[in-house]
Amino acid sequence: MTDDTIDIAVAMTALGKRSKAASADLAGCSTEQRNLALLSAAAVLRAREEKILAANENDMSAASKSGTSPAMLDRLMLDRERIEAMASGLESIAELPDPVGRILAEWERPNGLHIQRVAVPLGVIGIIYESRPNVTADAAALCLKSGNAVILRGGSDGFYSSQAIYECMRAGLEKAGINADAVQMVPTRDRAAVGFLLSSMTEWVDVVVPRGGKSLIKRVQEEARVPVIGHLEGICHVYLHESADETIAREVVLNAKMRRTGICGAAETVLVDASAAARLLPIVCDALVSAGCEIRGDDGVLAIVPDAIPATEEDWTTEYLDAIVSIRTVDGIDAAMRHIATCGSGHTESIIANDSVAAERFLRSIDSAIVLHNASTQFADGGEFGMGAEIGIATGRVHARGPVGAEQLTSYKYVVRGAGQVRP
Repeated sequence: MTDDTIDIAVAMTALGKRSKAASADLAGCSTEQRNLALLSAAAVLRAREEKILAANENDMSAASKSGTSPAMLDRLMLDRERIEAMASGLESIAELPDPVGRILAEWERPNGLHIQRVAVPLGVIGIIYESRPNVTADAAALCLKSGNAVILRGGSDGFYSSQAIYECMRAGLEKAGINADAVQMVPTRDRAAVGFLLSSMTEWVDVVVPRGGKSLIKRVQEEARVPVIGHLEGICHVYLHESADETIAREVVLNAKMRRTGICGAAETVLVDASAAARLLPIVCDALVSAGCEIRGDDGVLAIVPDAIPATEEDWTTEYLDAIVSIRTVDGIDAAMRHIATCGSGHTESIIANDSVAAERFLRSIDSAIVLHNASTQFADGGEFGMGAEIGIATGRVHARGPVGAEQLTSYKYVVRGAGQVRP
């Protein structure tokens, strides 16, 4: 049950204490036990499909009445296919190798000491996310797989959907005989609970992972007193090199922009070599316009694409999360890479090129979490990387980078075995 009038400090402190205790309990659970919890939760998700859909209809109705954009409604919406995808995702995570206990490195010292670096859970993870209620299942499952307890705080717009999914995850834990407090959810929509989690729970929370829009990520990074794994925004680029194949350019750009416009891996800017613009842009832009995409272009684009509207400087640094794309002509690969370095967010970039030398230079030189060659930016997803799922694309350079899956939710410790050695 939830209550938006609860005492935040009392409720959140109790949540933290229970999570810390559950984290210790998880340390004694076997791989098989954690996997059983995931498989059981998948079965409960399928069994409670109608209940989840009813909860989501409640959220969708309220969001629609409040004027939520179509792109954000798509992020919020659940249907039978998406519920099945959640359940299948849990099963895929269960099939992954156990990330805990992996021997990352080992060596022996001249004095006979045998040293191992061994993967261990992070502890208690706070995950704050917006809109997409399926994150509830993905995040809980990845934390469970990696031996971490988790405190979930979903967006207010998906409150009832997330609650219904959360109850399925706890049911799976109970069926496997695991302390159900290993997965907990903040029991209120009050934004003050987020502030308390970020600033006053350092005794119980080891790391925070934000997943959402620019304002949420910025708030978390400014207020958190524990380490943060997250990205600021997803300003992703597709660069059409002068050697790009026309068919590949059209299909990749169309997919990268329009498959799902509201996800962080959606392309927001297309760069095209000026020397190939007349050949590539009519084909690419016809496909985009036919799919309902608005094109904002520089002077070089406006001269070729009659449906384009003038782009502003703000467009080059905007994450639209909508059927809008900015397109810019550039004078070669150096100019393209300079634009990405200046205007990008370090998330995902793709080069479309038949010139393998140019492609390898782009892949080597671009300093983003994910770089691709002749492939859509919408592959920026843990499931597509074979991780089962992910709880976000980290764009920082400390600890985790790119899709954050179960393996990335571990740290390590050193295990040293001796035979009575003492230090001289």
